[in-house]
Amino acid sequence: MPRASLSAEAVVDVALRIVDEEGPAALTLSAVAGRAGVATPSLYKHVRNLAELRDLLSARIMNELADETGVAVIGRSADDAIRAFMTAWRSYALRHPHRYAALLHSPEPRTAEAGERLITILFATLRAYGLEDSAAIHAARCLRATVHGFVSLETGGGFALPEALDESYALLTHMVVTGLNTPH
Repeated sequence: MPRASLSAEAVVDVALRIVDEEGPAALTLSAVAGRAGVATPSLYKHVRNLAELRDLLSARIMNELADETGVAVIGRSADDAIRAFMTAWRSYALRHPHRYAALLHSPEPRTAEAGERLITILFATLRAYGLEDSAAIHAARCLRATVHGFVSLETGGGFALPEALDESYALLTHMVVTGLNTPH
C-alpha cells in the first residue's frame, strides 16, 4: 500500500486482512506497518496505539454484524425475525471466525456505537413479543449470551461430540423462540 493512501480506515483494512489470515493474536502495529509498507511510527499519524486499532477494528466488525443481522430481519417479525437474527449472527461468525474472535465485547466508545446498532435491531425484533424497557433489556442479554456462547464455542472448536452442529443450533433457536413466546 503506498503511503499516500494510508489513513485510519486503510490501517483498519490492513489489520482486518491480518486478522482474517493469521488470527487476532497476529495483530501488532509492526505487522500492520510491514503490510502497509511503512515504518511503524508512520502508523501513529492514523492510530494512537494498538488498543485504538483494536477498538477501530472491533467497531468495523460490529458494524458488519449489525449490517448482516439488520438485513436478515427486514420484513420479518416475531419468531421469523428472531430466527433470522440468530442465523445471520452465526453465519457471520462462521464465515469470519478470526474477525469474530477479535471482536471486543467491552463498551469502548467506537465499539459501543456500533453495538448500539445491533441492540437497536434486536430491540425491534423483541417488540413483537411485547417486550420493552427492562424486559427487552433482559431478553436481549439472554439472546446475546446464547448466540455468542454457541458461536464462540463452535468457532473455537469447543464442540467435539459427533452430533450435527446445525441440528444443535436449530434446537437452540427453537428453545429461544419458545422462551420468548412463554408468558413471563
